[in-house]
Amino acid sequence: MEPVSDLTDPANSEDRLLGGRVLLRQGVRGYRAGMDAALLAAACDAADGARVLEAGCGAGGALLAAASRRPGAGFVGVERDPAAAALARRNVEANGLQARVEILEGDVALPFKQLGLAPFDAVMANPPFFDDPGVLRAPAPEKTGAWMADGGLAAWTGFLLKAVREGGSITLIHRADRLADILTLLAPKAGSFLIRPIHSHVDAPAKRVLVRALKTGKAPLQLLPALILHPREGAKHTDEAEAILRGEAALGWS
Repeated sequence: MEPVSDLTDPANSEDRLLGGRVLLRQGVRGYRAGMDAALLAAACDAADGARVLEAGCGAGGALLAAASRRPGAGFVGVERDPAAAALARRNVEANGLQARVEILEGDVALPFKQLGLAPFDAVMANPPFFDDPGVLRAPAPEKTGAWMADGGLAAWTGFLLKAVREGGSITLIHRADRLADILTLLAPKAGSFLIRPIHSHVDAPAKRVLVRALKTGKAPLQLLPALILHPREGAKHTDEAEAILRGEAALGWS
C-alpha cells in the first residue's frame, strides 16, 4: 500500500487498496489502516442483502475494502472521532459507495440502542489492542484512541453482541495473547467459534488471531489453518497473503 500525496489536505495521504480498486484518504500521523484492516475486510463473507456494521471504522480502511469485496451487502461504520468520521464519509463518496455504505458517529462505550438501528446480520471490529495506558508509551496523541480501549475489550465485545441479531456473525481481529479474553467475553451469548491464527513467518508464534463467532451459536470451537504473511526470503508477502491484499482471494472460514 503505497501512499500518494493528498493535495487537498497535507495532513492526509491517499492510499490504494485491493490492487488499486479502493481509494483511502487517511491521516499521515494518526492511526493508519494496514494489514489488520485488510485481513478483517477479507474475512467478511456477508451474503447479498446482508447488513454489516463495523465498530470503530476510523477513516474506513476495512469498511470500504469489505464493501468492495461484497457488492451485494450494505455497510454501516460507527466512529466516535468526528474528524475520522468526516474523513470516512469523504472516502465513501470518493469510491462511489454512498448507496451501500453509511458512516455514523457513535461510541462503543455507549449502549448500541442509542444509535436507533435494528441489529445487524454481521458485525466486525479491530478493537484497540490495549486497555491500560500504563502498559506502553503511546506513539502519538493522534493514535491514542486507536491503541487504547476505553472500557476495555469488554466494552467492545458487549457492543458487538448487542449490535448483532441472533444467529448473526461477530468477526474480530486482535492480538493472539488476548484470545482467551475474547472467548471468555463472547462465550456467554455466542458460540460456534472459528479461530484463524495469523503468523508473520511460518516458524514464528502467531501475533494476531481472527475470531469468528455466531450469536447463540452452539457448534464446537474449530481452530483453522494458519495464515502465514511473509516468507523468510524473496517476496515481501507469501502468495496467499499477496492474493488477499490485492483482493484476488478472500480469507474464508473453512
